[in-house]
Amino acid sequence: MGERFERNTRTVALLTTVSRVAGLGRDAALSRVFGAGIVMDAFFFAFMIPNLFRRLFGEGAVGASFLRVYAQLDKTDPANAARLATLTVGLLIAGLGAVTLAGELVLTLVSAATDDGSLVVRLAMIMLPYMPMICLVAILGAMLQVHGRFGPGAAIPIVLNLCLIGASAGLAPLFGADDRPRHVTFVAASVIVAGLVQLLWMALVLRGAGRFALDVKPAWGSMRRVLRQAGPMILGLGVLQLNVFFDGVIASYPTTIGPTIFGVEYPLKEGALAVVSFAQRLYQFPLGVFGIAVATAIFPTLARLADDKQAFADILRRGTRLVLFIGLPASAGLALVGPLLVRVILEGGQFGAADADRVAFVLYGYSAAVWAYSIIHVFTRAFYAMGDAKTPVKVAVVMVAVNLVLNCTLIWTGLREAGLAWSTAFCAVAQSIVLLALMRRRVPDILGSTVAASGAKTAALTVAMAGAVAGTLAVMPDAVTWSQTMVKLLVAVVVGLLVVAGGARLLRMPELRWVVGRS
Repeated sequence: MGERFERNTRTVALLTTVSRVAGLGRDAALSRVFGAGIVMDAFFFAFMIPNLFRRLFGEGAVGASFLRVYAQLDKTDPANAARLATLTVGLLIAGLGAVTLAGELVLTLVSAATDDGSLVVRLAMIMLPYMPMICLVAILGAMLQVHGRFGPGAAIPIVLNLCLIGASAGLAPLFGADDRPRHVTFVAASVIVAGLVQLLWMALVLRGAGRFALDVKPAWGSMRRVLRQAGPMILGLGVLQLNVFFDGVIASYPTTIGPTIFGVEYPLKEGALAVVSFAQRLYQFPLGVFGIAVATAIFPTLARLADDKQAFADILRRGTRLVLFIGLPASAGLALVGPLLVRVILEGGQFGAADADRVAFVLYGYSAAVWAYSIIHVFTRAFYAMGDAKTPVKVAVVMVAVNLVLNCTLIWTGLREAGLAWSTAFCAVAQSIVLLALMRRRVPDILGSTVAASGAKTAALTVAMAGAVAGTLAVMPDAVTWSQTMVKLLVAVVVGLLVVAGGARLLRMPELRWVVGRS
């Protein structure tokens, strides 16, 4: 069972790596074509709306509770599992379709109330139909995971990234520097194209793996189980997504509202949301490749083992050791090479050195807690797998309140938009510690001798890696050109990887074998 979990983790990690690399290409195209200003602020804010629903209904509450019930039914009653899948898809289409139509109506009224139609509103109207599409894609991906097919779901974001690259960089010669608002509407339209392709692809893949059934009446009992489990999660995740929305409002205030608040100059400048969003994309690279990959792969296994406490604990301990082994060095490494990474990926065209400095400053905050974000993903799914949605929700609600207070406080300090990152990092560390403590009540030996020893060794490797990378960066000459910056970045990354891998081999840490797939 452990070997299958590690194999699934590697599959998800590999395809997520490809997706994240394509995502870096997308960000490189967007930053160079549009810069970090009003246009990107508007695009990121408008795109945030379908993403919130994806996290809530697709990958979040409904997706997690559906996966757990579907996995159990597929093992004991495959026919009813097929009925549940059909019923879930039908209800999502009806419910989210109605929400989309209502949203379009509201946005139309808002647009009519403005003089020339807000760019944010126009972009939101274009991209809102992506919401039901991507939520359905996430549910179909959950079905494939239960059937042991992790690849298609992990590869799905590649489609969106390629569409955005094509629409931004590919269409750039057709638009001048003063015509970026019109250009970005075509970029928004490419999101809908991506959603259609993603949905068609997942439906075709699922034909050979999952099953549907027209007689859904017997599945209503299972659907009630899904909804009962999803209810607390929807409440908690709704608060979380509201927090994400408030973060977006705080960062985009100069673009969407104006430069002052209650007659006082607002502390953030235009482009703050774009700066924060670009920094988020960069820290989410290691998080998505490793932390979320582990959580994605571990969830179906934990759901199947929910009644086998010993096997459940063994898999969860492995997952904990793995995310710490990857997350701690990733946090330190990203903080050290962040400025170089920003220059290589984002700087150029409309995105100047000052923009790069702003993103790098924000990235410092996010990078401090990559390991904590990973722990949160794994342990939240562990609670879900046990049928306990309330515990992580209660913790998350408290952290949302703390995060909002810190956000509104720190932006008025010298941190500016970086205050949003440091607030998020602080709350992530606190949340991971609380979840670990609460999990110990359910799995008393979760932080037993093996996890503690592995964590101590990983911490020592992280310190050694940080020293080696910092020393390497100090002795290398200053990078002036893009190629020099790229070389310096690659050398630093290779040094860091060699120190961690070499140290893990010397210390005979099995986590290294789990990552590379050797017995």
